Amino acid sequence: MGINKVILVGNVGKDPEVKHLDKGVSVAKFSLATSETYKKDNQKVTNTEWHNIVAWRGLAEVAEKYVKKGTPLYIEGKIRTRSWDDKDGNKRYTTEIVADTMQLLGQKHSGE
Repeated sequence: MGINKVILVGNVGKDPEVKHLDKGVSVAKFSLATSETYKKDNQKVTNTEWHNIVAWRGLAEVAEKYVKKGTPLYIEGKIRTRSWDDKDGNKRYTTEIVADTMQLLGQKHSGE
């Protein structure tokens, strides 16, 4: 038995790409940047990691309506790695975070 749980807090790197599949199922894909800042030799150093986020169904619909480039988000999900063969027959891999929970962070503006 194992645990596959990821918690990320970061900013969206680009507007979500949303596809509407059969039977009303939606999927949204977007990147999320997380940054760590630390001091090295009295200099501030920032390290940014980019994560590929995949949100399905209701979360995809929320992403489509409210998530834009720069939006601060809290994401909980699972790490998934998938593979495919490219047009030249080479095996390709990608690692994604499949979101289970998504919360928009930041200030609410009047009228929202």
